[in-house]
Amino acid sequence: QVQLVESGGGLVQAGGSLRLSCRASGRTFGGYVMGWFRQAPGKEREFVAAIRLSGTITDYGDSVKGRFTISLDNAKNTVYLQMNSLKPEDTAVYYCGLEPRPLPQGRWRREGEYDYWGQGTQVTVSS
Repeated sequence: QVQLVESGGGLVQAGGSLRLSCRASGRTFGGYVMGWFRQAPGKEREFVAAIRLSGTITDYGDSVKGRFTISLDNAKNTVYLQMNSLKPEDTAVYYCGLEPRPLPQGRWRREGEYDYWGQGTQVTVSS
């Protein structure tokens, strides 16, 4: 079993920055891809970013491209989401997901493809 724990959320003013962390523990960190998704009240969960754990391939949602950066530290079993130039519409609960099996990059944006999820961390951006 794999456990994912997100941290780093909080309240920030528009234009500010936050860095989210997702630490994996448990049976293995030998996963294939880790993704960040977010869900605002009354909305569906939205793809934010993903990274292949054995390399540097990344993918970003259109609404965050150029503002957010996903990265990983294999030594710490942790994936980060650096969020800059935050906007009120970025307000949501942010979740990280891990898919241990090989997954074509074209499917990284589908939340149903991820087997493991964290509990989420709240990000609130004030205007």
